[in-house]
Amino acid sequence: MLLEALYHVPRDKWAYAYDSYTIHLRIRTKKNDIDSVVAMTGDKYDWEQTYFEITMDKAASDDMFDYFECGVRPKFKRLSYGFRIHAGDETVYLVDNGIMWHYPNPPAGYFEFPYIHEIDVFKVPEWAKEAVFYQIMTERFAQGNPKIAPQHAEPWGGAPALDNFFGGDLQGVLNRLDYLVDLGINAIYFTPLFLSPSNHKYDTVDYTKVDPHFGDNELLKKVVETCHNKGIRVILDAVFNHCSEEFPPFQDVLEHGEQSIYAGWFHVNQFPCEIKNGIPTYDTFGFYGNMPKFNTAHPEVKHYLLGVAQYWIKEIKLDGWRLDVANEIDHHFWRDFRQVVKEANPEAYIVGEVWSDSLIWLQGDQFDSVMNYPFADKMLAFFNGEMDGMTFANRIGSILMRYPQQTNEVVFNLLCSHDTPRLLTRVGGDIRRMKLTVLFLFTFTGTPCIFYGDEIGLSGDGDPDCRKCMEWDPDKQNLELRSFYSSMIALRKRYKALRQGRFRFLRAHWQDANILYERADEQLHFLIWMNNSHHRRTLSHPIVTSDWLDAFTHESVKPIHGMMNIELEPFGYRILYRHL
Repeated sequence: MLLEALYHVPRDKWAYAYDSYTIHLRIRTKKNDIDSVVAMTGDKYDWEQTYFEITMDKAASDDMFDYFECGVRPKFKRLSYGFRIHAGDETVYLVDNGIMWHYPNPPAGYFEFPYIHEIDVFKVPEWAKEAVFYQIMTERFAQGNPKIAPQHAEPWGGAPALDNFFGGDLQGVLNRLDYLVDLGINAIYFTPLFLSPSNHKYDTVDYTKVDPHFGDNELLKKVVETCHNKGIRVILDAVFNHCSEEFPPFQDVLEHGEQSIYAGWFHVNQFPCEIKNGIPTYDTFGFYGNMPKFNTAHPEVKHYLLGVAQYWIKEIKLDGWRLDVANEIDHHFWRDFRQVVKEANPEAYIVGEVWSDSLIWLQGDQFDSVMNYPFADKMLAFFNGEMDGMTFANRIGSILMRYPQQTNEVVFNLLCSHDTPRLLTRVGGDIRRMKLTVLFLFTFTGTPCIFYGDEIGLSGDGDPDCRKCMEWDPDKQNLELRSFYSSMIALRKRYKALRQGRFRFLRAHWQDANILYERADEQLHFLIWMNNSHHRRTLSHPIVTSDWLDAFTHESVKPIHGMMNIELEPFGYRILYRHL
């Protein structure tokens, strides 16, 4: 037993309240080194009467470690605990006092979760666990009112450039809502809608006004109201890291320099504000001089931006915010942001744009979720044939162990966005690979999101090519692919186990691109089989029970002599389930 690999701390993702009655515990060990881990639990004020042992489940693995997990429901909301770890004839104990070779007398020196305080429980919106998001860039989705299109708007469907327009608007979205309903969508994420000179709108001029080329505030309110009537939630994009150089307070700084009453609103390193050798004398998004960075620690800036967040939540009954460049804004601001937004709408869904490990924002005091780009990267590497099944399982295991369970249940899972090449392009144009990737997305834990047009086969390299106009001509759409998306969405929405059930790999080997994994809750058990290769394969797995059904045809599928054998075409799949 490698003692150096043992790790647990009584906080964050290792020991946390999942709800008002349940504490989740995790412990890390060396991979394939431990036979079992037992959590020894009790109340420190009455250990003998409350003592209870729980054999922990191996929840996930990565390249070097295994992670064991269990849930505990302490009778009095207090918990003292330690771990008994077995490997062959060897037994050790891990408690707060360290690693022991003899039974440590409880409860002194044990780990503690002092009390489950309702106010401290990290609560995420329940509706986000059920959501299937659709990301819309309004300028490129649909045109409904040509009269408000930009003066130099180009014909719909032309080649996207960094600075051209095609005239998509909110009326176009309103006209196409039934399309989204038919697809199965129940949540929309809009990229920025507020007044801005660019086509992408990430350089805001007025945070309280819908861009007139999209419509007006009343039309946005109507869009949200109509969405709600159709069972669709709506979140908007909040660009609070920076603004447009045309933002009036920044224009005042350009004009009056240090004497401007708004000088403290921005991070000005040297006056006057100008660009020297390609580097602005003020902090910006990247080095883009047209996007000056807010000083979000400034009281007036904070008051203004938090007022904007609250205004839209209340004004149009918004369901949440996606936060642009969220990791470059101070944590104090986000803590106040959460408080303001949740007071206005306790069920608001807050999603931060962070491209790496985001645990520091996911402690229950800032975001509910983040855009899970690491998940997308691992997915695409596997389904593009760049890693084998074992490596993929390790990478996914590592991602699952980054966050507490309530975050994993609503983490914003995407396969591409306005900032990346499109999914079809990322899989080399291979529809078979694309389907497997989408299948995994919709049978994995978390909140899935589709980038507009992926479902009908839009392709595109990085920005701006990924921001093509939506194709509305059925003759130019991949209708079979759209049907596949619709069936996967319906399957996910039909079965809670595919949204919130336990996830675990059952088959994942070195130098083998085929995988088998399960999703299960108290009522249903799913097995998902995938052949991620160019060759016909038969995948086998020992199964004792015989009452399995195909998830699409509901035909009976039985194991033979305790072994389930599933024949799969190249890049084929099969989903089986049984009632428990």
